[in-house]
Amino acid sequence: MKLGFLYAGQGSQKVGMGLDLYEKYPEFKETFDNVKGVDFDLKQVCFEGPAETLNETKYTQPCMVAFAVGMTKVLKNLGVEPVCAAGLSLGEYSALYASGVFTEDQVIPLVQFRGNAMQTAVSGRDCKMIAVLGLDKDTIFAGCDKVRAQIEAEGKSIIAEPANFNCPGQITVSGDSEAVDMAAEVFKEMGAKRCLPVKVSGPFHTSLMKPAGDALAERFKSENFGDMKLPVIFNCIGREKKDDETIPALLEQQVQKSVYFDDSIKAMVDMGVEAFVEIGPGKTLSKFVQKTTPDIPVYGVETVEDIEKLLEVIG
Repeated sequence: MKLGFLYAGQGSQKVGMGLDLYEKYPEFKETFDNVKGVDFDLKQVCFEGPAETLNETKYTQPCMVAFAVGMTKVLKNLGVEPVCAAGLSLGEYSALYASGVFTEDQVIPLVQFRGNAMQTAVSGRDCKMIAVLGLDKDTIFAGCDKVRAQIEAEGKSIIAEPANFNCPGQITVSGDSEAVDMAAEVFKEMGAKRCLPVKVSGPFHTSLMKPAGDALAERFKSENFGDMKLPVIFNCIGREKKDDETIPALLEQQVQKSVYFDDSIKAMVDMGVEAFVEIGPGKTLSKFVQKTTPDIPVYGVETVEDIEKLLEVIG
């Protein structure tokens, strides 16, 4: 069975994630015991919390990627390997680790830097994100254009932009709170079923994150990017990269541009994926897969029990 690995992003973290894996699998334990380059006790924050600390971007990102690295090593040791990989936002770094682009010692401190840069980019700015249900991409773009024109007419320096195209009928819009509230009203007028608040700590994947993109571009100058041994589908283009596209440039764009996750799922199916494996706490990506390609099964692996069930399914 050809498997596609999907790595969860920020927002699905929870206190205690990975503790049973830590106690059972030496490979997972090794990752958490030997983590380098972070300035906090990763095991304590991940396994004990408190949630308020774990939910801060600068802590969330290295904890989530450490979980993904450990789980990837466990699955590989059990003979479970993908034909391609992708990740939602932060999860893209985990996919690149699985592909061999980043090493374990490199990727965890790198995403802590990313988290700090993202948190700093909009420090003190009143921002929010909403999930818009029931509208397609073209309508979302049209709605944001309408809001932009209204904002410009009022002479304000605020934005509301599409952030995540998660699956058909679910698209997130993010930016300054006032602009996002304006957008919610426009979307409702355009037929949106609901506009729900999303709990995030910043306007991720919008132009407000350009300072974070700039910081990452500078950091990447001193990073070594290994050869890609496994195809990765990139967020900001929803496909594999072309020869004239570079991984550093795509990651710089990723933090400040929309995520085309639905297109990424379809691209992996076109590459022959017969089943998806969601790596990370929660079932968010599984729901996106079910709404995007309902005929393709998806298996979430978060616990020891999940791994055992997966092994039974794939033989």
